[in-house]
Amino acid sequence: MSPILVFGVIAGYFLLLLAISHFTSKQADNNTFFTANRQSPWFLVAYGMVGATLSGVTFISVPGEVGNSNWTYLQFVMGNMVGYAVIALVLIPLFYKLKLISIYEYLKDRFGQNSYYAGASFFLISQTVGASFRLFLAALVLQIAFFDAFGIPFWVTVMITIALIWLYTFRGGIKTIVWTDTLQTSFLLLAVVISIWMITDHMELSMADVFATIGKSEKSTIFDWDWRSNNAFYKSFLAGIFITIAMNGLDQNVMQKNLTCKSKGEAQKNIFWFSIVFFFSTVLFLALGVLLYKYAMDQGIAIPERTDDLYPLLALNHFGILAGVVFLLGITAAAFSSADSALTALTTSFCVDILDIQKKEKNQKKTRLLVHIGFTILMFLVIIVFNSLNDSSVVSAVFKVAGFTYGPLLGLFAYGLLCKNPVRDKWVPVVCILSPVISVILDFNSEAWLNGYQFGFEILLVNAAITMLGLFALYRPKTDEVSID
Repeated sequence: MSPILVFGVIAGYFLLLLAISHFTSKQADNNTFFTANRQSPWFLVAYGMVGATLSGVTFISVPGEVGNSNWTYLQFVMGNMVGYAVIALVLIPLFYKLKLISIYEYLKDRFGQNSYYAGASFFLISQTVGASFRLFLAALVLQIAFFDAFGIPFWVTVMITIALIWLYTFRGGIKTIVWTDTLQTSFLLLAVVISIWMITDHMELSMADVFATIGKSEKSTIFDWDWRSNNAFYKSFLAGIFITIAMNGLDQNVMQKNLTCKSKGEAQKNIFWFSIVFFFSTVLFLALGVLLYKYAMDQGIAIPERTDDLYPLLALNHFGILAGVVFLLGITAAAFSSADSALTALTTSFCVDILDIQKKEKNQKKTRLLVHIGFTILMFLVIIVFNSLNDSSVVSAVFKVAGFTYGPLLGLFAYGLLCKNPVRDKWVPVVCILSPVISVILDFNSEAWLNGYQFGFEILLVNAAITMLGLFALYRPKTDEVSID
């Protein structure tokens, strides 16, 4: 695709986002920015969350990974469904009962101010790193597709990219995100549908032939019952459950959208319907993966060494202009749908959890705007640091380490919900810091210390368990409430 065409597609896409922002941010205030005035239609939130959940990595990786692990990824998604049920039945009622803006306010009510700051801080750190990493990947795509052709340096690409996100989120906040997510989900799913249509048209397959091709393919194998395999059912299924609870149910970025619904019932309905649409959307991506490999084999196209490159290779070079344009829109939507909501969630959490903005009588809107600008600059600087490292393994390691911060959050909420004992609040931050540190040490040394054993998703559970054990150790008799804490 020519750089001019790429520019036209990206420019048109962001003009649509800015138009949506204009109409959704009229008469917007802090309540609109943080909660969308709790007036979001549940079906709109449910549909939009599909695009936010299917990140740019998923958009490219899931179809390509079919060549390595068949449809075993669906085992993980089955676990996701159980995790979302737990979120809908346990966390949503709790958060609506307490009328929370930031979900970490629960920790203040349950444990105390120090625990509250600890939980919010871990979210701020992990989300800043995670969102910056995802945006870093998106900026790389734009750099290769357009900016390199004009000799524009990468830091300018990053500045333009993040400035565009700031422009369409700084007024309407989460209300704008709820609506832009619907557009992004549409582009994501449209990219997959058009790609499948292009393949069937090139190979002259009827719809019945498509189902038969997918059904007969060895690449459509779902279940792996070998307990030693990395894709073993039990491991993947449990991973799907707990990763969903930790990285969706206990993540302000995700839950802020759910808390914009009008009531607890509508929020629960949103979660259930979203999980169903998400499941079948994943099936669509997996079906595309089978067809991509079938098409490449029939056309004599060499499979790239990196399976992540298969979908971009075929979409941009073999399926025609329409498929290339829609693919570009899809990957852009996937990348930015998570970055824009992260910027809003970071601003919300810092304003509510750290600055306690609701108690300020003056300049609330100005404070929120300054925080929003501050996190925009911070994400820009983190991305530049990622780029300066110039080592994908180092960047991936930094991103992985950031993932360990969800362990303390899972441990805090699990202990708070399952155990009624009070704790010595002032020592909770120490436990929350030590838990991921110990987990990282275990993860890096497990092969040497545990006879060759390598941790997978279960390191999250180990991290959470260490946090819970630490909280048990901090048990505070009720008579010590005043004298100790």
